[in-house]
Amino acid sequence: MFTYTDIDTRKKAFVFELDNVLYPEKDYLLQVYYLFASFLEYKEMLDAKALTKLMTTTFEEEGPAEVFTRVRQRFNISEDYRYNFDMLHQTARLPLKLLLYKDALTLLQDIVVDRKQIFILTNGDPQQQLNKIKQTEWHGLEQYLTCYFAEEINAKPEPDAIHHILKQYNLERRDIIMVGNTKFDKLCAEASGVDFLEMVL
Repeated sequence: MFTYTDIDTRKKAFVFELDNVLYPEKDYLLQVYYLFASFLEYKEMLDAKALTKLMTTTFEEEGPAEVFTRVRQRFNISEDYRYNFDMLHQTARLPLKLLLYKDALTLLQDIVVDRKQIFILTNGDPQQQLNKIKQTEWHGLEQYLTCYFAEEINAKPEPDAIHHILKQYNLERRDIIMVGNTKFDKLCAEASGVDFLEMVL
C-alpha cells in the first residue's frame, strides 16, 4: 500500500473510485442482504438467519449477481421480490455506517492537509452510489469531496468523465492522479492520459 509521501508532490488533484478503494463494498452489500432477509421473514415467515447465511455464502462463492437467484431457488419465493431486492440496493437505510479503509482515511486526510483537490468518480447506479456515500463515516472529510457518477457522463473505462473534470476545474492531465483497483479504472486513466495508482486490498 502506498502512502501520500510516495506520490509526486506536483499533483494537484486525486480521483478515487469508491467501492473497494475507499471502503469495502461487501460492508454495504451484506447489510442489504440482512435487511432483505428481515423483509422476507416479515412477508413470508421465512428464517431470516438462514436467508442471510445463504446470501452471504452465495456472495462470497459466486458473486453478487447470483444472490437473488439462489434465494428464489432455495426458498421458492416469487420473482416479484426481485424488485424489492433491487430497490434495497438503491435506498437501504443501513444499520451501521460504512467505514473507510484505515489507509484510505489516512491518505485522504493527508491530501486535505496539503490542500489538494479530491474527486470521487464512481461507476455503478448513481442512486445506489450516492446512498453509499451518504452512509459512509467520512470523519469530517465530506466537505472536501466532489463526487461524480460516471454513468451520468459516460461510464469508465471511457475517459469522458475525466475530461469533464479537467475542463471544469481548469486542470492539466499531469495535475491528476487516479486511484482505483479495477481494469476499468486503469484503462480510463490510460485513455485519459493521467497517472494511475492501484489500491491493493
